[in-house]
Amino acid sequence: MADTSFDLIVVGGGPGGYVAAIRAAQLGLKTAVVERENMGGICLNWGCIPTKALLRTSEVFSLIKHAESFGISVKDYSYDAKKVVERSRKVANQLSNGVKMLMRKNKITVFDGDAKLAGSEGGQRKLAVAMKDKSNVALTAKNVILATGARARQLPGLESDGKLVWTYREAMVPPEFPKSLLVIGSGAIGIEFASFYRTMGAEVTVAEVLERILPVEDEEVSAFAKRAFEKQGMKILTAATVGNLKKANDKVTATITSGGKSQEITVDRVISAVGIVGNVENLGLEGTKVKVDKTHIVIDQWGFTGEPNVYALGDVAGPPWLAHKAMHEGVVVVEKIAGFKGVHPMKIENIPGCTYCQPQVASIGLTEAAAKAKGLQVKVGKFPFMGNGKAIALGEPEGFVKTVFDAKTGELLGAHMIGAEVTELIHGYSVAKTLETTEVELMETVFPHPTLSEMLHEAVLAAYGRPLHI
Repeated sequence: MADTSFDLIVVGGGPGGYVAAIRAAQLGLKTAVVERENMGGICLNWGCIPTKALLRTSEVFSLIKHAESFGISVKDYSYDAKKVVERSRKVANQLSNGVKMLMRKNKITVFDGDAKLAGSEGGQRKLAVAMKDKSNVALTAKNVILATGARARQLPGLESDGKLVWTYREAMVPPEFPKSLLVIGSGAIGIEFASFYRTMGAEVTVAEVLERILPVEDEEVSAFAKRAFEKQGMKILTAATVGNLKKANDKVTATITSGGKSQEITVDRVISAVGIVGNVENLGLEGTKVKVDKTHIVIDQWGFTGEPNVYALGDVAGPPWLAHKAMHEGVVVVEKIAGFKGVHPMKIENIPGCTYCQPQVASIGLTEAAAKAKGLQVKVGKFPFMGNGKAIALGEPEGFVKTVFDAKTGELLGAHMIGAEVTELIHGYSVAKTLETTEVELMETVFPHPTLSEMLHEAVLAAYGRPLHI
């Protein structure tokens, strides 16, 4: 029989859960993970990783389409939808298996099943686990972390059916690619799928209920993205509401109201990307001090739920709903539990966000509007991709980098960018914010040439009237 008593049990083996378990093992805690589906959670199996594999395919396909501009002649190119999906699944499976290996390497016990809190006794939390093999296991641990993640939100009249109306799951493994598509919601998930399918040749319409797409991004980034997507042939409808969907003959008809006008569009498939719901059901929270607000567990800065020795992290514990937030949160929570010296609370303002569409979008910290709304005096710098030699050489001259500084202190309040590979550049500003760097240190930093990263430097210089290449 496997051990049933632990120092820490993590419920959920997604990015936050498995990283928490690894850090706990490193700190000498006897640790177990209970996972009901796949190690790596949604991110590795049905989110971050497989979607990036799909988007890489669309990026290569786009380059082939424009091969002539690089002096290369390509004839009779096409794609095989089945092989595109197969590659994505192989990438996901490889990484999921990698997480299983990390569990073994760190001597972390994994239970395949559903866990729920079952009270406490003698200072130990009790967990009841319904195993996949239909058996039941009773576990105990001094501490429990709930890292159960989230699932796609379903709106009345727009519910997914797995065939004509998709969530992200069905959108990743279609038997064939649709020729026309309606995407409801323009957050990161919606826009990434819209970008992928448009690049692969589908006619794509995006309907966003708010006034602009990518609504959490800086307004200038949202506006630039909208122009770029429309140039690619995407149809964007903002301040739009979608009525009930009519399904018939392998088609879906939607009534969309936008700008005071209603129109009907008929498409092959619909992707609903209207947010997520925390997985808080069947966790045994009844009768505990764990509070749930709008399907998410309420925690303090250390992940504590209010119930003795019960913690939560990741998507189930609220925004931002990002894998890297969950991972870092896992480290913070475990180090706090273990009494690790130097543990720091999570700083939400230092978490970067990335959207892997074409062009890519990345940001960190306050937008210009948010900074001004706080009553701060700001200095804003912008540098265009067109002024960067590497961007021009890559054939990617569209985009910009924008910085927002506190005019009084020189603090970097935020950075916002759109263009090629910005998801690989944003970490530069992440490091700067973590180190509480001012404009002085950033100006004095030497960036290599020719690189896209030079634009990070130029956008800082531009905020203080010193840009060199515009």
